[in-house]
Amino acid sequence: MAKSITMALSLLALILLTIIGNFVSINGSTTTEITNRIPVLFIPANYVFIIWGVIYGLLFYWIFKGTSDKRLKVRRTVLFTSACASQIAWILFWHFELFSWALLAKSMLVVLLLLLYFTYPKRENTITGRIPIAAFLAWASFGWITNLSYLLMLHEWSGWGLSDPLWTVIYMTVATAGALHFMYHHRDYVCNLIFIWSFIGIALKNGTEELFVSAAAIFLTAVLAASFLFVREMKRE
Repeated sequence: MAKSITMALSLLALILLTIIGNFVSINGSTTTEITNRIPVLFIPANYVFIIWGVIYGLLFYWIFKGTSDKRLKVRRTVLFTSACASQIAWILFWHFELFSWALLAKSMLVVLLLLLYFTYPKRENTITGRIPIAAFLAWASFGWITNLSYLLMLHEWSGWGLSDPLWTVIYMTVATAGALHFMYHHRDYVCNLIFIWSFIGIALKNGTEELFVSAAAIFLTAVLAASFLFVREMKRE
């Protein structure tokens, strides 16, 4: 019970700081205001970020209803509380405009969530098991790419001669490949759903102004959706 309380308190601290950052301000700006300062094409429409509420709800359910495997409980507690601390650090770095440190904190978050993810059997996908962690991991991975593209644009990276729209499509393609990997090897449909949600937001935000990016986002959304049917057919064989 003490371990569950520790994880719950870590998550509550993260939620509180997320709410303050988004709806009040930290260091004079909200998270969204800082995010929208630079026209990064990979950043989706603002409504997409409500996914945090869903993820936090899943995580609370996981904390109190999840497996009580004593052999893994301590490890999962350490990894989860460390992941919450990394996301808290990211929020603070982001608001104080330490964007390189923010990327490092987001990188730590992704690594910790991967380690937590792999404490579960390869194809154990239940709401009291790996599903909440998979959702957190997928959204953190999407955030890592967003943070990277923001930082590169901030420093006026040349892109090795490639345009911003093309790099955005490359980012989305890499993200799609990662989601398909987890879908095929782990039967993890949650990662696909998170990226589908995010890509639709990218398409809606860019609209006809960046038609190449929007079209690619819609196409890759269709690819991710089609993977559900492909895996279902594999199960029947």
